[in-house]
Amino acid sequence: MKQTDVIIIGSGIAALQLANKLSKSLNVMIITKKEITKGNSYMAQGGVAAAVGESDDPHFHYLDTMEAGGHHNDAEAVLEMTKEAPGLIRGLWHSGCRFDEDQEGRLLLGMEGAHSMNRIVHSGGDATGKHMVDFLLSNLGANIGIEQSAFVYELILNEQRDTCIGVKAKFTDGSNQAYYASHIVLATGGCGQLYSFTSNAETATGDGIALAYIAGAELADMEFIQFHPTLLYVGGKTRGLVSEAVRGEGAFLVTGEGKRIMEGVHPLKDLAPRHIVSQTIYEYLKKGCQIYLDITCISNFSARFPTVSSLCLEYGVDLDKGLVPVVPGSHFLMGGVKTDLYGRTGITGLYAIGEVACTGIHGANRLASNSLLEGMFIGSRLAGWVNTRTLSAFSRGQEFQKIKFLNSAVKLPDEEDLKKSMMDRTGIVRTKESLISQKAWLAGFGFNEWLDTALDHLTSEKINILFMYLTASLITESALKRTESRGGHFRDDFPYEDNFCWMKKQIIHQRKTVKDGTHEYNQTALAT
Repeated sequence: MKQTDVIIIGSGIAALQLANKLSKSLNVMIITKKEITKGNSYMAQGGVAAAVGESDDPHFHYLDTMEAGGHHNDAEAVLEMTKEAPGLIRGLWHSGCRFDEDQEGRLLLGMEGAHSMNRIVHSGGDATGKHMVDFLLSNLGANIGIEQSAFVYELILNEQRDTCIGVKAKFTDGSNQAYYASHIVLATGGCGQLYSFTSNAETATGDGIALAYIAGAELADMEFIQFHPTLLYVGGKTRGLVSEAVRGEGAFLVTGEGKRIMEGVHPLKDLAPRHIVSQTIYEYLKKGCQIYLDITCISNFSARFPTVSSLCLEYGVDLDKGLVPVVPGSHFLMGGVKTDLYGRTGITGLYAIGEVACTGIHGANRLASNSLLEGMFIGSRLAGWVNTRTLSAFSRGQEFQKIKFLNSAVKLPDEEDLKKSMMDRTGIVRTKESLISQKAWLAGFGFNEWLDTALDHLTSEKINILFMYLTASLITESALKRTESRGGHFRDDFPYEDNFCWMKKQIIHQRKTVKDGTHEYNQTALAT
């Protein structure tokens, strides 16, 4: 048993911002599933959106965020974030985090899809996430410990199951370790690896979502998955992200014959919201037509986009021809563990920040380059809240104990089958028939049978599959229930927004204890 004040599960921007802002008097433990830089934040090519330009204003940023989010967003939360964004960027810049500048030493501001003006701050061209993570890591205090390659597989609750008091983690040698703290923070990222085409790091398998659901926390908006339009596609597989900033610099999508596919589809053409671009590409792919990103208009492409260029060269794409083969793939989860603007969940002592959380800021579709911003914003707010709490003498008290063990021979879905089925049936374009088929397929693995069993003796790999399976079930159920199209959720049988029935409605998932001590799977649509 190990005891500390704050446990942070994950090591992305939200986690590191929180860790850096917490009081140095607190003992903090960061627990990561893999190495500390093996996450989506470190891979982030895009930048950070903030209204720092002379002609820009946080209200314009707010309007763009609301429009991209299908007005499903929490408007007050969006406005709070966009107002604080310039200060967050300048705070990092002035403390030594280097962002790209113009010749006069001003922040160089780029354009990305669905933004009304240039407001994207980058670092190292298309290596913003790496530079920011490296900077935040270099500033961690001596009060912060790090456990790497430790897979958190259970949240430890008190006997009443209303307070989170710790976590259980499994190491690569199969050993388990329990950690206890007053504050447990989920910063585990999203679930992009549930899909066969994805931009996400291999660690993004929905762990935090599954952990929170099993513990009884509320989940919201799980149907809203953002599919990034441009993933490099070579040899029948996605090979990595081609940043939206490439289109922001003038690149456009074409067929092999040179036809521009976004002409007449949306006023913003190739910089339309991501779900519109992704759906357009998908329609061409269904007809067997490969789509390319035409980069011929961008001078000095390799210097401007070194990460993308290296990726293309690695997989044999000749940049001199000016055509980069792309497909859309899962990129970001707008939903997740339902929290307030301090990251607090409905379970005392349990918090969620970053992509694993649903604050309402992103609505039905995240505006480009708002993800790193939201992580910084909520990470800072949670730190401020925790810093004002008086830590009482910690007592484990009576823990809730799982007395049944899952049979290690339990039938599990094949990971690749799961990914392909999610891409085909709960992917970019959904129908009632495809979702019912996916729900039935997933039901065949009976996840209710293992939710209340102890997983201590299973391998990390098996637990990971179980968590992926559970998260896939939650996404599919939500997608079936929302009978409209909005943002990242597109139903071919309900192709339009239904503001009368669905405007500002969330689908909530939560396990609720009933009198006999078992649990029921509960979903309801609630007004926000």
